[in-house]
Amino acid sequence: MEYRNLGNTGLKVSRICIGTMVYGTDEVDEAGAVRILEKALDVGINFFDTAQGYSGGRSEEILGKSVRRQRDSVVLATKVGLNVGLGMAQVGSGPKPEIGLSRGHIMRGVEGSLRRLGTDYIDLYYAHMPDYNTPIEETLRAFDDLIHQGKVRYIGCSNSYTWYFCKARSVSELHDLARYECIQVGYNLLARDIEIELLPYCASERLGVTVFNPLAAGLLSGEHDPKKGPAEGTRFTNKAEGLGGLYSARYWSDVNFEAVTSLKQIAEKHGRDLVQFALAWILNNPTITSILCGITSPKQLELDLPAVDLKLSGEELSACDEVWKRYFRPPRYFYARLM
Repeated sequence: MEYRNLGNTGLKVSRICIGTMVYGTDEVDEAGAVRILEKALDVGINFFDTAQGYSGGRSEEILGKSVRRQRDSVVLATKVGLNVGLGMAQVGSGPKPEIGLSRGHIMRGVEGSLRRLGTDYIDLYYAHMPDYNTPIEETLRAFDDLIHQGKVRYIGCSNSYTWYFCKARSVSELHDLARYECIQVGYNLLARDIEIELLPYCASERLGVTVFNPLAAGLLSGEHDPKKGPAEGTRFTNKAEGLGGLYSARYWSDVNFEAVTSLKQIAEKHGRDLVQFALAWILNNPTITSILCGITSPKQLELDLPAVDLKLSGEELSACDEVWKRYFRPPRYFYARLM
């Protein structure tokens, strides 16, 4: 397993991080999750991601129990801002007391996560999503207090625009508060918009970037048939927290399927498995620290692992760029000139 420092910190994390969002649901029950986590530990993965809102808190509980014996050698990341029991698909549907980054919410959230994880500290604590109704100084001061109390080691943010990430870092510097050391965002061969501003900013400041949806909810497996619709047992039909509808709206489209067909042809031309090709394409970007893989079986983990050592050629990378330009970014004027 390969490891990277998380941004400017001394924290070393594996290039593959296990995303545990559906652990404790019908998709991956506790016994299945434990088998996956044990396998991950065996192959050297030390980075595990969860959140207080995943599977009603069960994800944190299962993860905490599974890594307790190796607690000091693993990196536990969890998130605050989306409360336990609130389905992911409900985010953005209106004001809710369960959502937010107020001081009170953060302080309650960390105590709940520590209890469910069965630990006295969290390695990486994310703001799950921006809270534009709470002063950012209040959020950052609460995080800073948690670090000084020893309950949190490092902080990051997720699902944030570049300008908000920059503002948070500036506010931290102005008031001498703990700073976001990394950002977690969606990124894959079908969704590359973070390359415009966010990735160049993170590269310039040497900040960590962790990536979710590296396979576009499984669309980049190349196994889905748009004429038949989503198959049962896939992320697109997951009923837990309304995830099926969320991911269908995000990725299930004609243009995406056309792009997947082209990408599959590129992978096959170079003798690559499409899944490993898609993961390796992300890991070949030097700005990316780690990718979150929502592993649902030990076998799937075995299939994903070779991507860590897979180096793509310039020809392969250029071919992927051409697919992106053809389907998603036709030549047009952009407000900032990209050099």
